[in-house]
Amino acid sequence: MSGANDRKPGALRWLWLAAAVIVADQLTKALIVIGLELYEVVDVLPVLEITRLHNTGAAFSLLADASGWQRWFFVGLATAVSAGIVYWLRNLPRDSAAFLPAALALVMGGALGNLVDRIWHGHVVDFLHFHWGAAYFPAFNVADSCITVGAGLLILDALLEGRRKRPAGAGP
Repeated sequence: MSGANDRKPGALRWLWLAAAVIVADQLTKALIVIGLELYEVVDVLPVLEITRLHNTGAAFSLLADASGWQRWFFVGLATAVSAGIVYWLRNLPRDSAAFLPAALALVMGGALGNLVDRIWHGHVVDFLHFHWGAAYFPAFNVADSCITVGAGLLILDALLEGRRKRPAGAGP
């Protein structure tokens, strides 16, 4: 029998992680905007450059060439996803494994970090630019990194949850 106490909103305590992601993301972007001109490149490693870029689209510059509507679409999407994550965290059982609330907080923090850029600047500041020889990967930032790590943790949590729910004697 489940009571209201089983759904105590204990997972909301992970919102500090989302806030930390937003702060780290905005601080690093501010340092880039202050320290580098648009398209300026600083070589850090043979495979890494710090490059100030502005992305009006989503991951991999998806929709970057659209007429401007994508800014508000991504603002709305980030807002809706973040509201959904708060609702999810609030309704998680208090004994949830740490992977799920941490993953959700990382995704939310990253989404809101990029949301701040879209509202204030009309674009997202990207600056981490990896390459291998002449092959360049899309540039990204702290928020993007946290979204990626959070998504990985969500997958890991789903895999672990499947193993936890498997009945005794069931195969691998």
